[in-house]
Amino acid sequence: MRAIVIDRPGEPDVLRIGEVEPPVLGPDQILVRVAGTALNRADVMQRIGLYPPPPGASEILGLECAGVVEQVGVDVAGWRTGDPVMALLPGGGYAELAAVDAGAAMRVPEGLDLVEAACVPEVFLTAHLNLFDLAGLRAGDRVLVHGGGSGVGTAAIQLCREAGVEIIVTAGSDDKCRRCEELGAVSINYSEQDFAARVAEITGGRGVDVILDSIGATYLKANLDSLAIGGRLVLIGLMGGMQTEVNLGQMLMRRLTIIGSTLRSRAAHEKADLVRSFEGRFADALTAGRIRPIVDRVFPLDQAAEAHRLMESSRHFGKIALRVS
Repeated sequence: MRAIVIDRPGEPDVLRIGEVEPPVLGPDQILVRVAGTALNRADVMQRIGLYPPPPGASEILGLECAGVVEQVGVDVAGWRTGDPVMALLPGGGYAELAAVDAGAAMRVPEGLDLVEAACVPEVFLTAHLNLFDLAGLRAGDRVLVHGGGSGVGTAAIQLCREAGVEIIVTAGSDDKCRRCEELGAVSINYSEQDFAARVAEITGGRGVDVILDSIGATYLKANLDSLAIGGRLVLIGLMGGMQTEVNLGQMLMRRLTIIGSTLRSRAAHEKADLVRSFEGRFADALTAGRIRPIVDRVFPLDQAAEAHRLMESSRHFGKIALRVS
């Protein structure tokens, strides 16, 4: 089968089309004929050699895909050949075929193109896991999400809007801020404003209940300053570094919590639980079109290098997709 292969870690040009063996289908898996996949920051990190796949996972890039079911494992119920499917993957999406744990698969709603559907699993499940399952967001809460124009950010805005949660986001340009506001967020241009000062102003000094952060060390102090008493900081990335100092007294006196979270390395049963949790709360909204992925651009598979260059430039808004077939 065709897939994107990497001969050595490096710049986007190391990505090329090659022929590889198709995946071996496990008894609890479905084989998907991939129509589309989508980029995530983890793909960039893996490409440069900083984020290897979990043990046993495909070495091929790609944490999500959508397509049609080609084959069903012997222990799988509820799926048939030809069913449209979108799925979360530990790897393997940049390929014509992908073996998917059945518990990590979701049905594609009518009206959602398969390439568009490939942009759903990673970001919507990430936002749901961290904001609702781990941080316990409830209607009436306030949340701050960094990178509002990212795939996770645009998904988080929509989920919060649907759940009755007030969401504040940071973004790096006035245009991205405007587009985040059109989705339903209050925005802060971090390149021009001190986000902690603006959060205090927006919330009347109270702070937010939850922060979703992919930056890490350079944002930690300002993040803690922006939390309300009893607030929760969920850390999902380290783009701003891994090491810094923390004021434990502030955490103690204000009853703050820091939660570290990754999705890719979670066990299959945990991902299945997450899919059920997401579908139980938001499947109707997805089917009705009230939430949907924001797709900036679709590249053919053989232009994966150009797609990676766009992601690294941060000029995109929402998701970048690859059309596989």
